[in-house]
Amino acid sequence: MKTFSRLILTGTMAALMAGCASSGNPYESQQSQGGNRTAMYGGIGALAGAVAGAAIDHNNRGKGALIGAAVAGAAGAGYGYYADRQEAELRRQMEGTGVEVQRQGDDIKLIMPGNITFATNSADIAGNFYTPLNNLATSFKQFNQNSIEIVGYTDSTGSRQLNMDLSQRRAQSVANYLTAQGVDGTRLSTRGAGPDQPIASNSTADGRAQNRRVEVNLKPLPGAQQQ
Repeated sequence: MKTFSRLILTGTMAALMAGCASSGNPYESQQSQGGNRTAMYGGIGALAGAVAGAAIDHNNRGKGALIGAAVAGAAGAGYGYYADRQEAELRRQMEGTGVEVQRQGDDIKLIMPGNITFATNSADIAGNFYTPLNNLATSFKQFNQNSIEIVGYTDSTGSRQLNMDLSQRRAQSVANYLTAQGVDGTRLSTRGAGPDQPIASNSTADGRAQNRRVEVNLKPLPGAQQQ
């Protein structure tokens, strides 16, 4: 029994270490809010797998525990590892474009400031916004286990109704362009938030430019945890 317990512990630790080392994220120095979930998911899965593996293989509980830990650890790390890879790829593609990539747990957010997205009072995509959008479309087709919510924002200048309408049209313009580049439209949703949730003061030109932004929120599709 002691040998069996030691083997379960060994198998669990092995899967945890594999989870920690498996992401290969070249941007680990760029700290994200959510951090790397691979090890957490893998460790939980490994522990459950070790117990299940031991129960299944009655003749060789130690071997069953090791196999169960390795298999379940890899499966449990699935979406965490997936999100790590996607985050790293997005950071690489958005470098130098002005688009900010944020991570919160399994969710990834891209913030696109007003100076690269749309001209004042316009929902027509600006010329220097096409390169980031093309890169996003490529990434979204490669990583297809997320829903994609596109939210438009404005500053507080002008009437609220005008800003709500403008922000919705801007979000829809981004969605239409991504769809035209081959992104699955069923994954996309749009929302206009107008001047709500400002991230800077509307009393300065620089602050208003920051508030005139588009955000793209990536969340796991139902069932993505099991991929």
